[in-house]
Amino acid sequence: MTVSNTSKRRQPSLAQLRAFSAVAEHLHFRDAAAAIGMSQPALSGAVAALEDTLGVTLLERTTRKVLLSPAGERLAVRARAVLDEVGALLAEAEAVRAPFTGALRLGVIPTVAPYLLPTVLRLVHDRYPDLDLQVHEEQTANLLDGLTTGRLDLLLLAVPLGVPGVVELPLFDEDFVLVTPLDHPLGGRSGIPREALRELNLLLLDEGHCLRDQALDICREAGRADAPVTTTAAGLSTLVQLVAGGLGVTLLPRTAVRVETTRSDQLLTGYFTEPAPTRRIALAMRTGAARRAEYQELAAALREALRPLPVRVLGTGDRPVPTGD
Repeated sequence: MTVSNTSKRRQPSLAQLRAFSAVAEHLHFRDAAAAIGMSQPALSGAVAALEDTLGVTLLERTTRKVLLSPAGERLAVRARAVLDEVGALLAEAEAVRAPFTGALRLGVIPTVAPYLLPTVLRLVHDRYPDLDLQVHEEQTANLLDGLTTGRLDLLLLAVPLGVPGVVELPLFDEDFVLVTPLDHPLGGRSGIPREALRELNLLLLDEGHCLRDQALDICREAGRADAPVTTTAAGLSTLVQLVAGGLGVTLLPRTAVRVETTRSDQLLTGYFTEPAPTRRIALAMRTGAARRAEYQELAAALREALRPLPVRVLGTGDRPVPTGD
């Protein structure tokens, strides 16, 4: 029997790879140790042991900072991939052993979280009591980064994303409405043409929010060439209060209307002529996710739970499913 030189070499441990990956991410021993719950001396020892095992210098240490060596730059990518695969292996074993148990790290965009999370949390509590749901509210770009790097398991956000390696599970479509001050000529009207958006002083969310991009797309479709940005806000609650104060009008998704417009008696809601501008909300997961079947089942359960909301629930093939209202 022939034994290759490769098989004779010592193998790095997962603890060593985890320590090095943390240092590569944080470029700081104390921060890296805190991130993975390891003491700083143990982390330094693990990285040194990995360098000895591999026979290469991974880090350039100075009195002020830590840098990756050229070899460290290359091998950090490999180490992260190995850890991700081990995580996927453990997740798949857990899913096979007991579906809907353990942690599920759900990322949600801010323009969805306040309006859908009550339904999501109630569903998980009632139907999946052994599931440890952990919610992270972030903007779309951060959520996608978290999903692709393995920090998050599942996302609840507006689609389409068009991101390779990400599968979308559509939940529903919802219309946008026009929120105006009491004295606005379009306040409370139905059948508002989209073209009316060409002349309105439209208030938007800050950059980074997908709802801002959707509103700008709607304006462009209505024939508005300029970006209607004079005043912006970090959240929908502030945006609606600016409208109540007479600074302009804004677009709200239907799921946000009841929560946001009841905060003030100085607002009116107008509805667009059909087909109204819409957005689609979906769950998103990694292609080949170990818990794919669970996420698909959760999406189906969510569609049913969301029927009482003012939305058009979708089927698994993106076909609208009639709601009960």
